[in-house]
Amino acid sequence: MTGVRSSQRKHAPDTVGLDERMQTSLRRIADKAKANRKHRFQNLYGLLNEEGLKEAFRSLNKNAASGVDRVSAREYGRNLDGNLRGLVERLKGKRYRAKLVRRRHIPKDKIKTRPLGIPVTEDKLLQTAVSKILMAIFEQDFLPSSFGYRPRVGARDAVRKLTAKLQYGKFGYVVEADIKAYFNNIDHDWLIRMVRERVDDEAFLRLIRKWLKAGVLEEDGKVVNPEAGTPQGGSVSPVLANIYLHYAFDLWFQKVVYKYCTGKVFFARYADDFVCLFQYKKDAERFYRALPRRLAKFGLEVAPEKTRIVEFSRFRKNENNRFEFLGFEFMWGTNRAGRDQLYTRTSPERLQRSLREFTQWCKQVRHQGTREIFEMLNVKLLGHYNYFGVRGNFARLQRFFYRAMGILRKWLNRRSQRRSCSWMKFFRWLEIFKVERPRIRDKPPTQAQLLLPC
Repeated sequence: MTGVRSSQRKHAPDTVGLDERMQTSLRRIADKAKANRKHRFQNLYGLLNEEGLKEAFRSLNKNAASGVDRVSAREYGRNLDGNLRGLVERLKGKRYRAKLVRRRHIPKDKIKTRPLGIPVTEDKLLQTAVSKILMAIFEQDFLPSSFGYRPRVGARDAVRKLTAKLQYGKFGYVVEADIKAYFNNIDHDWLIRMVRERVDDEAFLRLIRKWLKAGVLEEDGKVVNPEAGTPQGGSVSPVLANIYLHYAFDLWFQKVVYKYCTGKVFFARYADDFVCLFQYKKDAERFYRALPRRLAKFGLEVAPEKTRIVEFSRFRKNENNRFEFLGFEFMWGTNRAGRDQLYTRTSPERLQRSLREFTQWCKQVRHQGTREIFEMLNVKLLGHYNYFGVRGNFARLQRFFYRAMGILRKWLNRRSQRRSCSWMKFFRWLEIFKVERPRIRDKPPTQAQLLLPC
């Protein structure tokens, strides 16, 4: 089924067939949405029954933080049937009320933090069911250049596609852009209008409005009633955010920007972070001037410090001929054969952030057993290599590895009053526990694969 992947897990005997029934409903919705791009779906509210909610509960992270009611997913699941029965009765009687969202601020870098909304388990469960339905519908409409919050594609796919376009395409200018406080500025009325393009079910739409208008409990105890935005952390927020930019940006670029450009153009978007490629400077400048006006129509604003035009040409290789996207730095260079080569490397800012996060991890786990630490270390290193292990990035993978090992040894030495971990002992541990060394994980694609139409 397009947009929804059937579960591969084995289910307990009493739930056999439940996933199939739910997935069949979503498959039919997806098929109809794909066959008729103008169809508006009715009776979606009726899919929020006990069977559908039970399937949604199985996909919840049972270790996630609890909301304002302090009821964890595990506690909620101890009387799952009774809780779901009560929830469905309130939905049918139009007596369901969204509870306050607990907000926490998590570090984004040395200075900034990112607000994270934590709904109660029941709201999170219902949002998960709604997000599955919305994704089955809108996944058929999303453009191939949109890579965020979608099944089977992600940030690495965006980077891979962008690399191919730059290496083999005729592009000389890049507009890199970022939307200022995107999740906080989504206009509720515009969002509902956009969802209404495909949904003709007022009860279903009212449910979404309740989550958008739900009060937010700040860390200092104050309750804020949002006039705009969708809280990051809610299960339904990613798909709603993607729907918003699909109509506000993606379709505009496809139907208007493409039409008025004289040369080749392309864009890649991951959530609110996107880059646009242009063959000619005049097209890039025209887009750069029009972008703020287009976003302002929907209550959005570009972040000036992260939005600029970059002359990105293999014929002008200099320090300014580079840009960053999704943690990678793109720059032109020359390979060993003397040919022009696009290099995709870990950006310096992202490298420093990864090392800061690694330092925090070392502080937290340094008092655990040595074997446990090195087992967790391998998982962290493999995660870094899986994301940043692209061709041409081996030197920065090595830089991360050696600096991370120095940090780890430093904090292992702080487990006691005396330095007990010499370099010789530390290197022996690296061999004993088979610590993962830097390696390229990306398979080199063929030119034909890279140049598939967007």
